Amino acid sequence: MKRSRINEILRESAAFMAAHGVHLPPFGHWSPEDLRAADHAEIRRRRMGWDITDYGAGRFDEMGLILFTARNGLNGDLGKRSAMLYAEKIMISRRDQLSPNHRHDVKVEDIINRGGGTLVLELFAAAPDGSIDRAAPVTVMCDGIDRTLPPGGHLRLDPGESVTLFPTTWHAFWGEGSDVLIGEVSTVNDDVTDNIFEMPIGRFSTIEEDEAPLHLLVSDYDDKL
Repeated sequence: MKRSRINEILRESAAFMAAHGVHLPPFGHWSPEDLRAADHAEIRRRRMGWDITDYGAGRFDEMGLILFTARNGLNGDLGKRSAMLYAEKIMISRRDQLSPNHRHDVKVEDIINRGGGTLVLELFAAAPDGSIDRAAPVTVMCDGIDRTLPPGGHLRLDPGESVTLFPTTWHAFWGEGSDVLIGEVSTVNDDVTDNIFEMPIGRFSTIEEDEAPLHLLVSDYDDKL
């Protein structure tokens, strides 16, 4: 993706979030210079901040996702009795924009429709070896109530509705009708190692630096901080 396109998406995304009453923490508005000047060690270590991805496919309008990680624990703390074992994300799934089929090995997540259109999830159960079971029904909990769908069934969430996804659930999702503001509450989030995709794709975008970044993405931290 071109950096100029990413900057455009960042401006649009901040406006969309604000229109739905979402106020980002201060570092969500920082320029690269602001971030470098601050004590950013924990922001970097916990990979908090903006993430604009086309999954390395170069077709963001068709397959992509907008994310902002507001808080995040650390993998090394998992299993401790008292630690920050949770994460929170704010995401935007644009109308008909696919977030491709994947699951996680560790993370359990609540996906919440916070506003906009209908959030559609395509769901499959995982086989014992972790692969997709295309024959078995899949059961998920939606706001405390179990719902069972056929393999590849479409779960539609209206604003205010949510679903809990365990590592045994493969899921793809997109916005229907209009763009969707999504909340994610989960155990510790690790986008570097804890995403298993059905397709041979990447998690992050390859960026063409055609202008200066408006905000650094989490995938920029290692090279630009």
